[in-house]
Amino acid sequence: MESSDRSSQAKAFDDLKVGVKGLVDSGITEIPAMFRATPATLATLKSPPPPKHLTIPIIDLKGGDVVEKIGEASEKWGLFQVVNHGIPVEVLDRMIQGIRSFHEQDPEAKKPFYSRDHSKGVVYYTNFDLHSNTDAAGWRDTLACYAAPQPPRLEDLPAVCGEILMEYSKELLNLGELVYELLSEALGVDSDYLKDMDCAKSQFIVGQYYPPCPQPDLAIGINKHTDSSFITILLQDNIGGLQVLYDSQYWVDVSPIPGALVINIGDLLQLITNDKFISAEHRVVVNSSSEPRTSVVCFFSTFMKANTRVYGPIKDLLSVENPAKYRDFTLTEYATIFRSKKIDASTVSHFKI
Repeated sequence: MESSDRSSQAKAFDDLKVGVKGLVDSGITEIPAMFRATPATLATLKSPPPPKHLTIPIIDLKGGDVVEKIGEASEKWGLFQVVNHGIPVEVLDRMIQGIRSFHEQDPEAKKPFYSRDHSKGVVYYTNFDLHSNTDAAGWRDTLACYAAPQPPRLEDLPAVCGEILMEYSKELLNLGELVYELLSEALGVDSDYLKDMDCAKSQFIVGQYYPPCPQPDLAIGINKHTDSSFITILLQDNIGGLQVLYDSQYWVDVSPIPGALVINIGDLLQLITNDKFISAEHRVVVNSSSEPRTSVVCFFSTFMKANTRVYGPIKDLLSVENPAKYRDFTLTEYATIFRSKKIDASTVSHFKI
């Protein structure tokens, strides 16, 4: 009965096409049942704070020992922040403002984009897994589009953020190539190795908006998960809320640094590096601020698009001492499994030998 009730709640909510922002604007003082996090999730929010010395690695891309630092961060954390990355701060600021402007515009202007059909170039929705996830829905709204290798037409993008989104995407393609070169060198292979595997080719960009929540202690922004990407580059505003799980026991804040970008290793890179680099488990807690949190997430991945290219552990990294831990797979197969499970369940484990 509960699941059918949840299902009818989700359908009724979806039919409104106003997102979580629309709920907040309507003046609700209690969050709907489907957004109430489970007791198990709420319990993890009260886990003991990490030791003071545990802080997210910050890497200056124009500094020294960059390859070594990126390699170490990718092995131990699966996540790090970068500064001096070459993207102007004003581009970052305009990108955040563009996403915020989209979500804060008149609901009627957003409704034409409301859809769960990822074959459309540009979509807006609340939770990509709203109908398949039996746990609580996350307190966020999303604008999403495939940005590379076939960029959308400017006229198909929302007017308030289309131009900056395309500009930002081009900047990230350049930064992505640099990061893949550094990651390749950290693996001990040729600097073009990961680029030649098409890891840098595809982008799925998501503009997340987490409105103020009337009951922040009962909700989650996005539950713990790993990303369905090779790498993910995240731009966040100054509100905070992103946390990464370190050593399977401590949730560590990824505190905003003006002008910095967060880079995390996704499932696909963990699979092809045979666990040398780890896919960071992370979440977003609901902030108790009266300000919304805005972030822009770029997944280097074909996400839900069909992709028959076969991937598996990189042969040059394997040896008698380090045999393959995963079987080969296509990105289509990976996406099918990712889409069929709860967000906090592992996709990587499906490919274990």
